[in-house]
Amino acid sequence: MEPPAPRRRVTIVDVARHAQVSVTSVSKVLRNAYGASPEMQAKVRRAIDELAYRPHAGARALRGQTYTIGVMLPDIRNPFFPDVLDGITDALAETDYQVFLGPGGNGEKAEARVTEAMIDRGMDGLVLVAPVSSRAHLEQVATAVPTVVVGRHGTSPVYDTVTDDDIAGASLVISHLAALGHRRIAHIEHHETDATRLVEMPNARRAEGYRQAMRAHGLEESIDVVSTSYTQEGGHEAAKELLARRRRPTAVFAGADIAAMGVLDAVAEAGLSVPGDISVAGYDNTTFAAFGPISLTSVDQGGHELGTNSARLLLERIADRSRPSVQVSLSPTLVPRRTTDRPPE
Repeated sequence: MEPPAPRRRVTIVDVARHAQVSVTSVSKVLRNAYGASPEMQAKVRRAIDELAYRPHAGARALRGQTYTIGVMLPDIRNPFFPDVLDGITDALAETDYQVFLGPGGNGEKAEARVTEAMIDRGMDGLVLVAPVSSRAHLEQVATAVPTVVVGRHGTSPVYDTVTDDDIAGASLVISHLAALGHRRIAHIEHHETDATRLVEMPNARRAEGYRQAMRAHGLEESIDVVSTSYTQEGGHEAAKELLARRRRPTAVFAGADIAAMGVLDAVAEAGLSVPGDISVAGYDNTTFAAFGPISLTSVDQGGHELGTNSARLLLERIADRSRPSVQVSLSPTLVPRRTTDRPPE
């Protein structure tokens, strides 16, 4: 038996005939252009629904717009990044834009492959979340396509940025722990080797915020930083190192919730309790931080708000490539939970 012939694709001409309007009118409705009356829009939208018309992405690209946004996430296993993605998709929900996701893989080569693929496919704009690529590469990308960078400090004339005040966020944690009576407070940071890029990275700002806050509370001699990775495995290894100290810390501030999870594992493996023997705090206020059995004290940097702001700025930059760059900085808050308490006697 012969397979059925493929169904002919519905075109803009078919929509125009069905709605009994001109092709130009349909085009205006599809582009949300000026000149399409509410009645016209209703007729065209009804025809589109009845014919199940889908705009041809390739044809849209030839006209200079695909209505697609590329979002690069460095690590899809980190539960904080979906909060940012939710903010982006919510902000774009009432638009014609669709989001396409690419994993950056926490490496420059992987990021370059993803961003170049998105540019090659004619995406109208990119949101790069916590990119590790050099400033030169980011500016090269932003020169090719409207770009917003999330979580990366520093400014550029060619792309917009949305960040959290990471120094203030770290200070909130140290002030909270110091107020509880802790003196030996350790910090787990994400390891970074490129000194030029380091000043822009959120992990470096959090580590600097930790150091500044420790000095402000008269705890400079107790500063103790372990460099690892913002992963559960990294937090686990760092905590094992800290617990092996002759005088172990009474509190650990992990620069990311995912690393704090590894700390909790290591503390349990050592036969110790949280917060009875050691207090633990994280950063990001991810969904699992509020989960009852975990109840992790954490800094809320507003992941959803980071996403909505990045989408807003991107739409503005798509509309006007020549406008001055914009930097948005959000103020974090601390959410105390059961993993932090007074130090043991």
